[in-house]
This record gives sequence, structure tokens and C-alpha cells, in this order.
Amino acid sequence: MSGAVCPGSFDPITLGHLDVFERAAAQFDEVVVAVLVNPNKAGMFTADERIAMIEESCEHLPNLRVESGSGLVVDFVKSRGLTAIVKGLRTGTDFEYELQMAQMNKHVAGVDTFFVATTPRYSFVSSSLAKEVASLGGDVSGLLPEPVNQRLRAKLGR
Repeated sequence: MSGAVCPGSFDPITLGHLDVFERAAAQFDEVVVAVLVNPNKAGMFTADERIAMIEESCEHLPNLRVESGSGLVVDFVKSRGLTAIVKGLRTGTDFEYELQMAQMNKHVAGVDTFFVATTPRYSFVSSSLAKEVASLGGDVSGLLPEPVNQRLRAKLGR
């Protein structure tokens, strides 16, 4: 059985993230979305809120589950008996950073990383950009799963 982890902060999940999850779920028997918590970084949504939004957005993916984690991603991967990391890439800058991380993860723990090129219509989408545009009153409904869009609007009092 093959399994992979899709790690990230997902504050909040975007349609770009969802696209990567769907594509990973088509390639691996088991996919775990790891909602990583950085204690030095205050997010808009709590880890529990992020997990709930991802679960709601991914109900159609029976081989995907969501967990929170902290520390090294490779430790998360190994502790669950999984073998790979899946990362979406939007730009060359993403690739340069993620390639270094992939090589370190392979060196440290023997964990392979699989890169998924972002679907072009999501190449500009990020959680940060969606939050910024929404906070200024812009429409981000085409960037986020609808349940996430509703929660973001509620969080912003819109």
C-alpha cells in the first residue's frame, strides 16, 4: 500500500490545494493532509478550523484524511508508516525552495517528494492573497471551496 503526506498550513485551504489533494488521491492508496502548526505564527484560523474546512472540502475523497502536526514533516511521514510527500508547485521560486527541502528530506529520512505542477488557473492563488483580497472586500469565491469562502466571510464579518 502506498501513502503520501500533503503538508502545509492551509490557512485556509484554496482550490489550488484541493486540486493537489485530488491529484495525489488519484495516485496514492492513502493521502494524509498534514495541517502543520507553527507556534511562532498566528494564523487566521485555528488548526481545528483548518482541519474541519479541509475535511468538508474533501468529503469526495475516501482515501484522504486530515491530521494536525508539528515539527519535521519527515517525522510525521515516518510515524504514520507513509513513504512520500506531495507538494504543489506554482512557480520556479516554489521549485527552488521545494527542491532543497526534498533533497534534505531524502537525505535525512529517505522520504521521496513528488511535485505536482499547479493547474494553470490556480497558479496565482495563495491563502495569503485570498485572505488579503477578502479583507479588503474583494470576491475570492473563485479561489476557495465554497464552505471555506463562507467561513472566511464570517471570520471577516462580511
